[in-house]
Amino acid sequence: MEDLGNVSWPPEPIRTERLVLRGAEARDRTAFIELLASAEVHTYLGGARPREELEHETPAVPERWPGSFVVELDGSMIGQILLRRATGHRRPAAAGKADLGYLFLPRAWGFGYAAEACAAALAWFDGVLPGEPVVLTTQSANDRSMHLAAKLGFTEVERFEAWGTEQWLGIRTPVTTSG
Repeated sequence: MEDLGNVSWPPEPIRTERLVLRGAEARDRTAFIELLASAEVHTYLGGARPREELEHETPAVPERWPGSFVVELDGSMIGQILLRRATGHRRPAAAGKADLGYLFLPRAWGFGYAAEACAAALAWFDGVLPGEPVVLTTQSANDRSMHLAAKLGFTEVERFEAWGTEQWLGIRTPVTTSG
């Protein structure tokens, strides 16, 4: 995956009704490790990574690159939004497009934080790269992710088999306003 080109990073923090989206800071390291080591979070992502390995490999300031937002609630990280260029994507329909990904700690599930944070990140993306479509891939068995994709305006492009299970690829074409 590549970054988003000439986008200035990190942007000013993005504030929603309940959340702040911002670049990673050293204080987020523990939450990143928790996120990547969580078996629940990685149910549809091939499994969690060993905590010891993450403790050793995770830098002091993790995931500090264009398109990686920390999602903060009340001063603490609860998740991550990723917007990256899908250059190495297995599906031709997604190649070269921005790819939306997200991970949230289980304690943040069921409150609408993912929808709120992803909508804010997509609005930011539409502002810095207007007119560019965004793709999203998830396992079709991941009901929560499928529901979120629909809520965010992604429409199905195709279903395909990968990693031993059916995957879903959707695309979101931004609404353009005519002057």
